Amino acid sequence: MLQNIVEDMTTANTTIDAQPPDVPMSETLELKAFMKGSSQGWGRDQGRAIYGDLLTLVENKSGTLVFFVSLTGIERMDISFASESVVELARRFRGSKAFALTDIADADMIENLEAAAARKHQPLVIRFDGSTRLIGLQPSKGNIEAFQFARSHRTVRAAQFAAANNMPIANASMKFKQLWEQGFLLRRESVAESGGVEFLYFRIG
Repeated sequence: MLQNIVEDMTTANTTIDAQPPDVPMSETLELKAFMKGSSQGWGRDQGRAIYGDLLTLVENKSGTLVFFVSLTGIERMDISFASESVVELARRFRGSKAFALTDIADADMIENLEAAAARKHQPLVIRFDGSTRLIGLQPSKGNIEAFQFARSHRTVRAAQFAAANNMPIANASMKFKQLWEQGFLLRRESVAESGGVEFLYFRIG
């Protein structure tokens, strides 16, 4: 798709959400707008073509860190298409930007999305039937408690988790760093009460 078409999509099919200063800017985009009106997503070739258009859009949105990808109007999506489009996009920007899928048609589509995310070893947040869940790669046994703690807060610091669990800050920091590196959380630098630099972690979705 030509650059000017991608720019038109940016204007017509995305919504920017105002956020408090300490929360990453988010934006909603409709996947169907990149599928030339089709409600069917099939195969690697189609997935890779759409990935290229999505990549151009995301790279032009340097200030947006969280993208909610709406699947409104998409009736079917196979594993190969999902793997090469939205899941690959999430893998490409792991640690720097985050993606969550919304408006999913049915549970059958979730099965294909989950298989695609597992194939890429990529965690992926989805919203379905009024709830939010994680598919694909799951946190390790040693990090699951830290992940659940982060999910229960809009933003969190490792020091908060350390204090809540009576553990050294260094251990808590290592857990949150691993979760960030693996794509479960986002983070930004923040100023600590001591005046030094610490990381502020954000849940996805």
